[in-house]
Amino acid sequence: MNVRVWIFCLFPFAAFAQGFAGLGSDAEGFSIPTPDPAFDFPADHGPHNDYRIEWWYLTANLQAADGTPYGLQWTLFRSALAPEKGDGWRAPQIWMGHAAVTTPTAHHVSERLARGGIGQAGVVADPFEAWIDDWTLSGDWQTLDMTASGPTFGYDMALTARGPLVFHGDKGFSVKSAQGQASYYYSQPFFEIAGTLDLPEGTVAVTGNAWLDREWSSQPLADNQTGWDWFSLSFDDGAKLMGFRLQQTDGNSYTSATWIAPDGATTAFPDGAFTADPGETYQTKGGEVPVSWAVSLPAKGVNVTVDAINPDAWMTTSVPYWEGPVRVSGSHTGTGYLEMTGYE
Repeated sequence: MNVRVWIFCLFPFAAFAQGFAGLGSDAEGFSIPTPDPAFDFPADHGPHNDYRIEWWYLTANLQAADGTPYGLQWTLFRSALAPEKGDGWRAPQIWMGHAAVTTPTAHHVSERLARGGIGQAGVVADPFEAWIDDWTLSGDWQTLDMTASGPTFGYDMALTARGPLVFHGDKGFSVKSAQGQASYYYSQPFFEIAGTLDLPEGTVAVTGNAWLDREWSSQPLADNQTGWDWFSLSFDDGAKLMGFRLQQTDGNSYTSATWIAPDGATTAFPDGAFTADPGETYQTKGGEVPVSWAVSLPAKGVNVTVDAINPDAWMTTSVPYWEGPVRVSGSHTGTGYLEMTGYE
């Protein structure tokens, strides 16, 4: 989404314990998204420090020359401890990076944590660069270079955009609840990607497609919402679908979706138009999660099954969640990514 996984602080990192439910906590003093946004690029590719939470979130479906599928994630999160400014160690910004590579039989994960204001992590809009330690994502948003590494993996990738930016909800104002919580949310879902994965079994050359999400808010969830299931699906005919359902304490959910035509034209769908029903489950290291889903968007003739390529794609990070590549079959075929939070 993504409304994406967020974790609140790092040293004093006790606030991490708020997890996903903390996204519905009070946002007094911070800016709040409002309807009819006016985006300003390249500035909006950069940080929005007057909002409490923000992310730069890239996922990719990859394939080796022998046909083996892989998944890749690169994410940088920003969280503000307080709605005020400061320099150096007084800066209230906290940064966290997640990187992962998923194979059919393994899921490699690494996490980085940093304070803002000291150069260890950050984002600049022009020329665009996002970094935490030696993990980097940089370029002009038409082309990007990306690197990350962990104890058991590394990658070096080049990305080229083959379509326009996409704005979710009402021109980028993405509503998340019946009570009106919202975020600003846009994506670049048309990246072609190529590079190398460094894995325990050796270096693998891969190509594929990537999806980069940008989102910021101060209170994206209602106080009765505990997590989400987010789908980014790329169909073989060139169309794409972003859809999410937000889990509520009463057992119901709030949904939203964006249909993306091959030329980038979008159709936004409100609560109830998109459905995602869980099927087969898998016991991961951290919780039991659905790894097969029945996904439908009747207005566009979508009735598909979404299956995890590796059901054990559990992110063993400060706040754990599931994130991994998927296959799509049924009325449409293709690949995509699935993120599930609130199951631990």
